[in-house]
Amino acid sequence: MKITDVNGTVSLNNGLKMPYLGLGVYKTKDGAEVKNAINYALNAGYRHIDTASFYKNEDGVGEAIQESGLYREDVFITSKVWNDDQGYEGTLKAIDKSLAKLNLDYLDLYLIHWPVPDTLTETWRAMEEIYKSGKVKAIGLCNCVEHQMDEVIENGSIKPMVLQNEFHPKLLQQNMLDYCAEKNIQYEGWSPLMRGQILDNQIIKNIAEKHRKSPAHIVLRWDLQKGVITIPKSVHQDRIEQNAAIFDFELSVDEVKEIDSLDNNERTGAHPDHFMEHFAKK
Repeated sequence: MKITDVNGTVSLNNGLKMPYLGLGVYKTKDGAEVKNAINYALNAGYRHIDTASFYKNEDGVGEAIQESGLYREDVFITSKVWNDDQGYEGTLKAIDKSLAKLNLDYLDLYLIHWPVPDTLTETWRAMEEIYKSGKVKAIGLCNCVEHQMDEVIENGSIKPMVLQNEFHPKLLQQNMLDYCAEKNIQYEGWSPLMRGQILDNQIIKNIAEKHRKSPAHIVLRWDLQKGVITIPKSVHQDRIEQNAAIFDFELSVDEVKEIDSLDNNERTGAHPDHFMEHFAKK
């Protein structure tokens, strides 16, 4: 990944350019809160917004994009099909609902939010149909490990373009980074700041002091230098602007390794296999 500035992109395996820094809007309230957050982000140069039907703020996301004055093709918008909507028919209906709420003709990226048991192959078949229809420019998955990705690739005809997983210094999942690199699938990380928990880490703080940057800057820069698209979430203007101030310094190879050493497989969310087991019991 060549890191340049807030408008920098990576090319997905179908040639689509995806901004490597975005704004996540999980738990951001629909209406004024999400619209303000997106407005702050777009004014700061962000061109990538990550939402989901489960977040229940697609209406506000769409309104913010419409009111921004930017051309549609200049903003990269991601949404996701929620678990209860999955399966072939359900997924085909879900994309139309999301597009209607967002008031958009197409999405740049559509993801399977979690790998639901016994429906993953059928859900992916619908994702492929949606992709072929032009309603989305790229398709992928969230919250998967190797065997779930293998199921999709072995049974499908279109390879995923993106895998979005929890990713931060305490959850490196090098096996998944290697898997995606080998198969030319772009890795994207949610919860990059570990819901704030990583910011008090002494190693991160020491590196931040050396670069005269904040701990958040160090972690987000580390994401990009690991080749991972990052989507920090905030509703505060100053935080959103600060999160984009990561393009005027570079971590050394040793500093990246030092941060890598914090990996202890600690999650803030569910493990995909455990999630599937829980979902199956519902």
